[in-house]
Amino acid sequence: MVDRTEFVDACHVAFRLAGRPEMAEAWDTESACNGMTVGGLTHHLVSQIRHVARFLGEPPTTDDPIPLLAHYERAEWVTADADDEANTSIRDGGNEAAAAGRDAVLAEVAPLLDQLPDVLRTPRDPDTIFIPWQGWALTTDDFLITRAMELMVHSDDLAASVGLPTPEFPGSIAADVIGLLGGVAVRRHGQAAVIRGLSRPQRAPVSISAF
Repeated sequence: MVDRTEFVDACHVAFRLAGRPEMAEAWDTESACNGMTVGGLTHHLVSQIRHVARFLGEPPTTDDPIPLLAHYERAEWVTADADDEANTSIRDGGNEAAAAGRDAVLAEVAPLLDQLPDVLRTPRDPDTIFIPWQGWALTTDDFLITRAMELMVHSDDLAASVGLPTPEFPGSIAADVIGLLGGVAVRRHGQAAVIRGLSRPQRAPVSISAF
């Protein structure tokens, strides 16, 4: 089960990074994600907080949730090329939203951080969330892991974009994300490749990247 207190802490870690002055200074320059500005990437990062607050504030769905790894088998962006619409729509949407400016992007999300503890404590029965842009449901815990992965991966992208160190995230959240990425990597490369990549560099494949 996801530690919800640490999940809120992870949201604060990402939000503090987004609020660093280096982001404002580099707002319109290209980020470490090709085709996405620092502003667009910042918007995409903090949008994960908005998604959680929004979806947990809605009634649970009665649709049967799919397994967490099945989510990444079905999602188009996982296997799409960088220039496919599944990925360019994310980049373009972030860049367009960033045109409002750094202060506006952060101001939209800041109040939601205060709401998250209560939203995450509110019982849900069934404990499920429907993801409208995908068309399927996940358990609340699995949905939170998907958002935690976005927070951690894109915080690394954003920090690299402006030459800052990648922030440290709460231990249980990092463990959840590493478990997710490991599971996706095994499905993509096979058990042996992932085990070698993590333990036997002399026999490791060139990449065991999950995405």
